[in-house]
Amino acid sequence: MSFVKLTASALAISAMSVTAAAARDQVQVAGSSTVLPYASIVAEAFGENFDFPTPVVESGGSSAGLKRFCEGLGENTIDIANASRKIKDTEITACAEAGVKEIVEVRIGYDGIVFASQIDGPALTAFEPVDLFNALGEKIVKDGTLVENTNTKWSDFNSALPDVDIAAFIPGTKHGTREVFETKVLEAGCKEAGAYDLFMAENGGDKKAAAKACYEVRTDGVSIDIDGDYTETLARIQSNPNGVGVFGLAFYENNTDTLKTATVSGVEATTESIATGEYPVSRPLYFYIKKAHIGVIPGLQEFADFFVSDDIAGPDGPLAEYGLVSDPELADTQEAVASGTAMMN
Repeated sequence: MSFVKLTASALAISAMSVTAAAARDQVQVAGSSTVLPYASIVAEAFGENFDFPTPVVESGGSSAGLKRFCEGLGENTIDIANASRKIKDTEITACAEAGVKEIVEVRIGYDGIVFASQIDGPALTAFEPVDLFNALGEKIVKDGTLVENTNTKWSDFNSALPDVDIAAFIPGTKHGTREVFETKVLEAGCKEAGAYDLFMAENGGDKKAAAKACYEVRTDGVSIDIDGDYTETLARIQSNPNGVGVFGLAFYENNTDTLKTATVSGVEATTESIATGEYPVSRPLYFYIKKAHIGVIPGLQEFADFFVSDDIAGPDGPLAEYGLVSDPELADTQEAVASGTAMMN
């Protein structure tokens, strides 16, 4: 199935109560750039196979999508937020305060985060989390103390890595991928390097403060936040032969003609290693539905059911073909979506 990035409808939609009889006729979705291609594939197929208009699917990042989702109820708000992380308690509270009190959480499958570089570039093909922390962390450990990070080449801290300049392009803070990168790469590397214990000592044993210190990345141009989607990261790598970018596995698998990936802790990112949990940097992917919009926005229930159907989200469906690792508990998700089971607050 061909991949189509859908754009917002030119039709102006008037704001009105969610209970209004004459609802808009297009499902509206926004959020994670990782989930974007999957949602777009489903939206295209839905428009082709159902008597409903093709849903409008936009990107913007998990946090931005959930912020829009929590703006309230009604036709001038989105129906679904895509996310590459679970919704936060603070976001659930913000939703409730705006009237979005019942949310259906839908886990669509799993994805891995990979570290990719130009296919013909330097041999940046094997990383440990500690390597990435020593390359990108704002403060690192030298001679048992925390110091500002002045490493300029990968070989400065690991002689097995290429003697080339560090140039990393990582997801900006509004992306759900950034949070996974922070917890599963930076924090893991921080602990391995011994920095976490030193941050703990600096912060009176406060674990949250120590973890937050591990997440701080240098601001001297070596680590660049990418606020756009993966195509922007790809463009940066294409213009920098030493560049390393953070991508979802599915995006990489659709760009293997130009990119190569590095193993993490000796494990290659594949659908198999993600499904078994062997690959250390993987995460579930979600979308969230406003239950109050079901039955009001035409096609919303049908779109959600279609998205998680075996034919679409199963191991032999088009989402798996694009790179999604099918959820082994998909049947439970299907049941929850069909019944409109809301999250427990």
